[in-house]
Amino acid sequence: MPGQQNCNPYIRVKRSSIHKKGVFAKVPISKGTRVIEYVGEKITKAESDRRAGTYLLGNPDKRKHGIVYIFELNKRYDIDGDVPYNTARYINHSCDPNGEVEIIRGRIWIIAVRDIAPGEELTYNYGYSFEDYKEHPCYCQASSCIGYILAEEHWPRLKRSCAS
Repeated sequence: MPGQQNCNPYIRVKRSSIHKKGVFAKVPISKGTRVIEYVGEKITKAESDRRAGTYLLGNPDKRKHGIVYIFELNKRYDIDGDVPYNTARYINHSCDPNGEVEIIRGRIWIIAVRDIAPGEELTYNYGYSFEDYKEHPCYCQASSCIGYILAEEHWPRLKRSCAS
């Protein structure tokens, strides 16, 4: 597995205007393509909670930027993607994403939801919950940006709370 992500024919990592690094298309990517697998260490939910707390409490840079690469796999396990061979960890959030996450047979994939042009940054909606949304501002620059990294299902609630 180590090294395989660096050979991905579809993508490359480079500087992003959204957040430090991003993942960009090298070639045209068709809608429905499994672009990249989100990989890392499989950990229990208890270990996931412990690590997330440690990351955010112990490292001022991670606390400031919310850098935690733990991804929910299922009810029992998560994937800690904070490993050098996980290129997918550099895919940024967008309120108008060109990708989405699908869990297929216990593997986390980023799938193109529309055709993606060469040079375009790959993004997906991180799907954060409404709890503590103010701690996760969004910098996606999409015309439809809601202002926070938040699952789309919570957007109406956010709009109602901002209107009050």
